[in-house]
Amino acid sequence: MADIKDVNIDFISDCCVEKTTRNSLSKAILTHYLHNFENGISKHYEKDAFNIIDQYISHVKKEHNISIDKSILFNKLIKEVSEVPFPPPKKHSFTFIDLFAGLGGFRIAMQELNGKCVFSSEWDKDAQKTYKENFGEYPFGDITKQEVKNFIPDSFDLLCAGFPCQPFSKGGFQNGFEDTRGTLFFDICEIIEKHKPKYLLLENVANLASHDNGNTYRVITKNLDKLGYYFPDKPLIISPDSFGIPILRPRVYIPCIRKEFAKGKESLIKNFREEIEKHFVNTTFTIDKIIDPEIEERISPYEEKVLKMWDDFYKGIDIKVIGFPIWMEYFKFDGDLNQFPLWKAKIISKNINLYQKNKKFIDDWLKKYDNLDWCVKTHRKMEWQAGDKYESVFDCLIQFRPSGVRIKKPDKFSTLVAMNHRQIIGKLKRKISVEEAKLLQSFPKEYKLVGTPNTIFKQLGNSVNVTVVKVIFNILSKYY
Repeated sequence: MADIKDVNIDFISDCCVEKTTRNSLSKAILTHYLHNFENGISKHYEKDAFNIIDQYISHVKKEHNISIDKSILFNKLIKEVSEVPFPPPKKHSFTFIDLFAGLGGFRIAMQELNGKCVFSSEWDKDAQKTYKENFGEYPFGDITKQEVKNFIPDSFDLLCAGFPCQPFSKGGFQNGFEDTRGTLFFDICEIIEKHKPKYLLLENVANLASHDNGNTYRVITKNLDKLGYYFPDKPLIISPDSFGIPILRPRVYIPCIRKEFAKGKESLIKNFREEIEKHFVNTTFTIDKIIDPEIEERISPYEEKVLKMWDDFYKGIDIKVIGFPIWMEYFKFDGDLNQFPLWKAKIISKNINLYQKNKKFIDDWLKKYDNLDWCVKTHRKMEWQAGDKYESVFDCLIQFRPSGVRIKKPDKFSTLVAMNHRQIIGKLKRKISVEEAKLLQSFPKEYKLVGTPNTIFKQLGNSVNVTVVKVIFNILSKYY
């Protein structure tokens, strides 16, 4: 590709891959430099970026005997990183770094608040491509590697990180964050200790607060305290439905302010829930605001048959609020319940009683559906969690789960999970689409999703919710 009009960052990096000592970082180096060439942050990337560009120019001269004007090439690359759906603000009011960046949920939120990202890191290759497509920037890779950490600018205002939940040693806190060595939180602590940003905003799964009997959360907050930060006194667990978004997805958030910036307002961060609850809304958008009625995808004939089977069952039994899982295989159980754990024995007993009270109907139902022999074993189980206001399975949201076919109220989607466990919109007889899942995570409609549906859904499931982190940091920056 000697014609400059066809040259792009990917091609330059690939051409120089054997000639650059940091070949795995070249795309990140180039895009970070091009996004910052007009400000002082560029010094962290300039030398390596120029080296890559010079090597490409030399490569073209050697291989094709063509001379490329460096300024023309540079302008071409600037255009590539600038003409994207979500470029950085022209004039920013704060800077931030985006660790474990994923699809860039933190970045969308902070750019909407007029923040400029000066460093991003994400190890997943598919997520990196999506990030580049939307922001014009390849994130650096594995943040545990020192060569990656070395590219973090000296100064920035906010560190954002949606890091994985990992257990820590129960050895105590004697050595500060040294006790977290071997975990990704240790790497975050190293970065915090070196750069001392004014703000931190961390996100994790809700059970981080109770993980390892609370030890994990205690270790995290103890180390944040030692590193010089105030944070909420109690775990801050928030779901997007608190802001009107129809999805139940509780996550724990840890907003932090460096102690020297608290200025006597420590109580605000320590009682942060009181502040954020002022922004909660009383009503949730209906799922109709999210779903697209034009999508023609349908569930499979098998899936529809399973749902029709359970729909007939629900309509035929004599109770409408089922407070236990339905386990078809135990309807006619006549063995010793003592062989089971107490919790399981209670569920089996309730299934036996349900069968005995509805014996004629259930026998006819089993006969109609061939004793469910054609069903996947887990689909012979059903969990009705939709209360008594809905008369049909097809009025609800449904999910095929390892524990059975779960039926839920049609007002809020559940936490996004893997592609093969997507919730089914009963009235449309189809699964939620990736575009709809994108809106549930508060990504703009203009955000481009790259890759296979399975890959995209996995990435959306791992992402932070844009609205939630935006509200949190807006409050934090307003008061400090």
